[in-house]
Amino acid sequence: QVQLVESGGGLVQSGGSLRLSCAASGSIFSINVMGWYRQAPGKQRELVATMSTGGRINYADSVKGRFTISRNNAKKTVYLQMNSLKPEDTAVYYCKVAEMTTFLDYWGQGTQVTVSS
Repeated sequence: QVQLVESGGGLVQSGGSLRLSCAASGSIFSINVMGWYRQAPGKQRELVATMSTGGRINYADSVKGRFTISRNNAKKTVYLQMNSLKPEDTAVYYCKVAEMTTFLDYWGQGTQVTVSS
């Protein structure tokens, strides 16, 4: 069984910063891509940022220059540093981990990020 535990969400004023963390544990041994997605009320879940094992990074245009994704492979943890937050960044943020050998994807439970204007 694989578990993803997210932390770091909360309420912040516009222009503020938050750092999300997602740690994988359990029967997951070879992680490929780790990433963050978000879903705002009434909207579809969208990609925020992903990072491959080799360090290739992909950002949504809306967060480029403000958010930074990083990972610690030894700790099986992915981070999302969010700066210059805007009210439109308000959403539930989910981490996703792709397992290399089984090609299975695992999702975290989600953490709420609310940015007030």
